[in-house]
Amino acid sequence: MKKIVFTILTCLSFATLFAQEDTVLHTPSTRTDFTDRPGDHFMIQLSSDHWTGMPDSISSHQNGFSRGLNIYIMTNKPFNGDSRFSVGLGIGVGSSNMVFKKMNVDVKSSSAKIPFTAVDSTNHFKKYKLSMSYLEVPVELRFSSKPSGGWKLALGAKVGTLINLHTKGKGLQDKNNRSVNAYTQKENSKRYFTGTRLMATARIGYGIFSFFGAYQVNNILKDGFGADMKLYQVGITLSGL
Repeated sequence: MKKIVFTILTCLSFATLFAQEDTVLHTPSTRTDFTDRPGDHFMIQLSSDHWTGMPDSISSHQNGFSRGLNIYIMTNKPFNGDSRFSVGLGIGVGSSNMVFKKMNVDVKSSSAKIPFTAVDSTNHFKKYKLSMSYLEVPVELRFSSKPSGGWKLALGAKVGTLINLHTKGKGLQDKNNRSVNAYTQKENSKRYFTGTRLMATARIGYGIFSFFGAYQVNNILKDGFGADMKLYQVGITLSGL
């Protein structure tokens, strides 16, 4: 995950350098058409994450701030007939971290269905999360009301492939929430989870800030491995260049 983010940020640095060089080599333009507007070539999204269709036995132990981070590099191709409209296509990394309390998600189990086990009356971790990371390709149909600093609207989709899934527990406690030790446990396995994620997306905003939403079309878990649950994210996008 860290290596992928580093690669994306490196590509962004080169893109910024070439953009600055292009500005120096060209004389100031008096054009006011939309081809001069910032193309949202770089997007960072921070989200609040949720699962639909979650059984009560799981939702009762889903506690804390579950969150996501998405980072994308995008192209922006304005329409010839009306350059207020454009198509954005990119690549990046999307992540989601679901936080649980007094629950163990045994991703390394060999059982027919993934076990979500309540641990209210036994040792448990003070902090526990399930993390998923995807290499994603987003595409958007975009509208901008002004060449720079105006209202923006985008509808689209993104497809991703699962590159990492793990659970992480920190701070072992007994059933009375008293500290046992500072033990940290991390388990990795993608066995139960759908390898390809398809999400519908939308965002609306002004200038470099916008609100976004994303809804997963297919299930988080493979068929027959657990409940039919889907991810949805709502949050803030910072975009520019």
